[in-house]
Amino acid sequence: MRESTAGLFLHWGMFTAPRHLDCADWERDVTEGGWTPDYWVDEARKLGASYIVLATFHSRLGYARPWPSKIPGSCATERDILGELVNAGKAKGVRTILYMTDDPQWHNENGVETLDSAAYSAYKGQQVDLTTRDGFGMFSYDLFFEVMQNYPDLAGFWIDNDNAYWERNHLYEQIREIRPSWLLSNNNEDTPIMDTVSNEQKTGMTPSYDYPQAVWTSMPRITEADYKLPTTGSWWYDGGNHPVDFRLSTGRYIANAGSSIKSLMAETPMVNGKFPPPQEAFNNFMAEWVPPIRSSLHGTEGGGYMYGGMQPGFWNDGAHGVITVQPGARIQYVHVLTRPRTDLVRLRDNGYRVTGVTDLRTSESMAFSQSGGYLTILGIKNWDTYDTVFEVHTADQQYFYDQSTLKATASSSRDGHPAGNLVDGSFEDYWDSNAQLPVSVTLDLGERRPARYLAVNQREWSPTYARESFGRPEDSARIKDYRVFVSNDGVRWGEPVRIGAMPSARGVQFVDIGEQHARYIKLEVLNTWGGPQAPTFYRELQIDEIKVGFGYPSSGRTPSPLEAESQALDGNARRANCFACSGSFQVGGLGGGPQNSVTYRDVTVAESGDYRLQFDYTAAGAGTSLSASVNGGTAIAVPVAADNAGVPAASAIAVPLQAGTNTIKVFSNADQGPGIDRLAVAPLPPTSYVPKTTMTVEPSGLQWVGPGQQSINVTASLRLDVDDALEQVTLAPTAPAGWSVSGGPATAPVIRLGQTLKASWTLTSPPGQNLSSAKIPIRASFQTLGRQKQVSQDLRVQLRPADRVFMREAEDSRNKLGTSGITNCSSCSGGQKVRNIGGSPDAYVLFEDVTVDAAGEYTLFIDFTVNGDRSFFVTVNDGTPIEVPVSGVGNSTSYTTSVPVTLRAGANMIKIHNDENSAPDLDRLSLK
Repeated sequence: MRESTAGLFLHWGMFTAPRHLDCADWERDVTEGGWTPDYWVDEARKLGASYIVLATFHSRLGYARPWPSKIPGSCATERDILGELVNAGKAKGVRTILYMTDDPQWHNENGVETLDSAAYSAYKGQQVDLTTRDGFGMFSYDLFFEVMQNYPDLAGFWIDNDNAYWERNHLYEQIREIRPSWLLSNNNEDTPIMDTVSNEQKTGMTPSYDYPQAVWTSMPRITEADYKLPTTGSWWYDGGNHPVDFRLSTGRYIANAGSSIKSLMAETPMVNGKFPPPQEAFNNFMAEWVPPIRSSLHGTEGGGYMYGGMQPGFWNDGAHGVITVQPGARIQYVHVLTRPRTDLVRLRDNGYRVTGVTDLRTSESMAFSQSGGYLTILGIKNWDTYDTVFEVHTADQQYFYDQSTLKATASSSRDGHPAGNLVDGSFEDYWDSNAQLPVSVTLDLGERRPARYLAVNQREWSPTYARESFGRPEDSARIKDYRVFVSNDGVRWGEPVRIGAMPSARGVQFVDIGEQHARYIKLEVLNTWGGPQAPTFYRELQIDEIKVGFGYPSSGRTPSPLEAESQALDGNARRANCFACSGSFQVGGLGGGPQNSVTYRDVTVAESGDYRLQFDYTAAGAGTSLSASVNGGTAIAVPVAADNAGVPAASAIAVPLQAGTNTIKVFSNADQGPGIDRLAVAPLPPTSYVPKTTMTVEPSGLQWVGPGQQSINVTASLRLDVDDALEQVTLAPTAPAGWSVSGGPATAPVIRLGQTLKASWTLTSPPGQNLSSAKIPIRASFQTLGRQKQVSQDLRVQLRPADRVFMREAEDSRNKLGTSGITNCSSCSGGQKVRNIGGSPDAYVLFEDVTVDAAGEYTLFIDFTVNGDRSFFVTVNDGTPIEVPVSGVGNSTSYTTSVPVTLRAGANMIKIHNDENSAPDLDRLSLK
């Protein structure tokens, strides 16, 4: 499995369209339709898949067993479909893994009972209800052993969540003993005894194909991404020819390989086993598209992590991609999944000195340059539609101190995860901050030595963005704001040599600190990207390794375009050393006006229009400025920020350029201007482009209010999550007609990576009338590259029913959720609900400030969804828990139950929980 790149996931059973309600009828149509195992095996090989996961014993497909089982209880075929597939795959190098479900809840989904408790009870000689989790656990437990006995060439089990009966009876340990070579994979749970963690159908990342952004399992754990190839429809064939998004699917395939994640691609075979035409077309495409780049995907690992390699992620001018590496990382592959808007790719080299670059598809030798910590691949003409791959040969990493010569201490460490793990050269262990922020790590170089940057590999145990995974709140436990200090004695630190924000991104991250000479380097982490809505990740920080770089590799004979030191210099402008700059030089001496300038006389573009002009500069102090005049026109101000004078920063503006050659004059009107490293010219991003931000409005969730005039206190914040600065930022509510707003807009001239703009207001409804409903937009408007953009989030308010004295949504931000999480729910009152309540004391919903005018007994109404029989427990003001048993069918239907509660006048607390077992999903509470 570790050597695999991909697998093929097949959901196929009795309820594959056209749906069969009789097992024998389904099997007859399978055989008469021409099913053959070789078709599946051959289609898998087209995808580069080395294994097939067969999901027939599935809760939504009739619990069909594709083998002649001697254990009654659900559909079992007379034909040995499983055995045929195992043998056909073995002959062609494709292994078969059997899917097993733990879930009996869909036993009567289509109006026919698919689990035969009577037959199984007779077989066992005891009464067993297969529709209960324990009864189903016993039944499926027996099936595991039957399969292990009869199919020694099977490769393992793909398990769709754990069952308590299996765990009590040590199922996994017995599988390990009986079939030690078999793979055990669990879906969405990291069970230590299992080999693989599978991550199901993750979405919401930018770019959409970068599946690893949502994965929360660290290497070297085997990790799998299972996702549908059809972009619409069910996991199984539902009668439709749903399209396959080639861009999304190829991007996921490569991006996963770039993080050593296996792509388990789900296709939807019809009853006869054949795939719908759009899926066959994609398989045929992959059979031609993958082989030319096969060497970059097979026998490689993801780069930028524990296996070495350059930095993956966002590169220049909109480019995005990943790295794969051969063992030892002497040969690396740069996969450009989103091409830049220019003909070059520029990425961080992670200390590898590059000796040659080749286009893997065309074998063309590429021009390149390397300096200042970056590799630039130049003059790229042959862009593949989905993945342009460059084979990069290196002479290994250079200019890093040997980890064994360093010592590390920290201001806080969790037991078992000391700071020494940061410099032990191993990704098998890590340092843990013990939930302390701010927190600092100090590196002792042993003596006073040069240092220019830190390479930080944070532990990849969290997603890179706030999300919900099956109702579990997740967020990025990665460094956001930091400061770096240096010292010769470890006591006197002085001012920070670098203050900045680190992006929330996977792979190695870098902190350039200019040219320093010191014995001690202290990295102080002020905060992380994770928010309090995800308590598992909030204020948590784990780092695998930190390396100290004391130089940058330099190679390549072709200079990068538009280097400042190669242009015309006027007045006091002069060439100066800059080790972190492109080409290792910059131009200094600017300031005092246009007479001291850098003039670019050959800025060439193919067509007239507006372009993105990026300035890489160095600026030591506040109060400096930068201006640019294009073709003799009026000077345009370029935003600059103070930073370490030895570390380049970037700023971009939109400028008009004419087709052909243009002249750009760069100068500063400040007394002392910044240094100029280089310019970069590219087309503007699409007009639809909006830099990624996170906007938070509190209270969130539908707000239920009483009669009469109402006032609501609202707080909103806007955080910038990417490196593209926002200018002229305003944050304010837009009040509906008749409403008043107390408090003015929040404004900022510029917001940079990780920075937040926040404000509060009081919104008051019209006097003398009841509020029916209102949707109040909270808007953030700003400019980016001269374009006006905005993002918004609505505050929704509605009058509660006249017979209720209190009403609040479960997803309301005023509630505390523990480890429970919010998910969408079309039938729920506010369009959302809280799920994953119960099973532990940490998974609850706590309603605080439940306010009533008078003490006494009230009726608490609980709106919920549930599939099967489950119980809430209701605890009021830390009193005795009250059990509330409920039943329902499916999680898409809303139900209401009620329970009497005694409340005190004023504020109360109501906790919804179940410390032992899973509870229903919660929509809303109200009081009468």
